[in-house]
Amino acid sequence: MQIIETDKAPKAIGPYSQAIKHNDFIFTAGQLGIDPATGKLIDDTIESQTEQTMKNLNSILKEAKASFSNVIETTIFLTDLNNFKIVNEIYAKHLNGHKPARVTVQVAGLPLGGKIEIKMTAVV
Repeated sequence: MQIIETDKAPKAIGPYSQAIKHNDFIFTAGQLGIDPATGKLIDDTIESQTEQTMKNLNSILKEAKASFSNVIETTIFLTDLNNFKIVNEIYAKHLNGHKPARVTVQVAGLPLGGKIEIKMTAVV
């Protein structure tokens, strides 16, 4: 088992790792729209937070020698399912035609008051 960490994604805000690589699998922790440089949410819009979340996940996958094309499963947590369409558009742009299995759920709240959190499982 290998711990994956990069300074190009936010440091963990709790007792967990950005990702774990085990055999051929990469399991990312849930990522929020946190700016790695400041440790704070990028801003209060779903668009910006989704963009930053995807950038953070991309950085973690790169550190693990993978990319979005290696992702086999994604879970998206939203505080408002009315943002589903906006999130889908941004998510699809980053995955560039790749369509892993996915679950999207609405939650009562997320850390730091975030609007979105995404976790991914990839295989290399």
